[in-house]
Amino acid sequence: MAKTLWKPGTMIYPLPVVMVSCGTSPDEYNIITIAWTGTICTEPPMCYISVRPQRHSYNIIKNSGEFVINLSTKTLARATDWCGVKSGKKYNKFEEMNLTPEKGDFVKAPLIKESPVNIECRVTEIIPLGVHHMFLAKVLGIHADEQYINKKSQAFHLEKADLICYSHGKYYDLGNFIGKFGFSVQKKTHRQARRKKPGR
Repeated sequence: MAKTLWKPGTMIYPLPVVMVSCGTSPDEYNIITIAWTGTICTEPPMCYISVRPQRHSYNIIKNSGEFVINLSTKTLARATDWCGVKSGKKYNKFEEMNLTPEKGDFVKAPLIKESPVNIECRVTEIIPLGVHHMFLAKVLGIHADEQYINKKSQAFHLEKADLICYSHGKYYDLGNFIGKFGFSVQKKTHRQARRKKPGR
């Protein structure tokens, strides 16, 4: 396979695309679309978002020390994109996109009701990196839509939420299931072994 040497840049794709809500009062509420986000620690549960200091949400998050990560779906794709290209200085993004701010349990920043998963976060550190500053944060609580939770098995079927991702300037829905974590070393069950016998 022939390869070309490319200049250094952002090439770790795909990425989650999320709407980050912030603000401590309704007149300050805002939404910023973020792709530079992810998990950084399991215990304690921690995550990060990276934001340009020029963005309207930057000082809101810096001053309040909190934000909410709202996962996005195919239904929310237009709102997700719009909230990423329009400024909260000029628009009330909740009103413009018909999104509903909801009260959280741990932070004053609003949840987005229409999102299937809302993650309440408190900033622990801000790291200037260059054009982006990274907000490291503790996860304080997670709100999940009950329709995706199997209460009997306590399993969370997030694959049914039609989540979207971001890859090199474009949005995509998620593809087909390939295997669960550890499938490469999982032992075959007796039933699976029988299925593969010749003549069956």
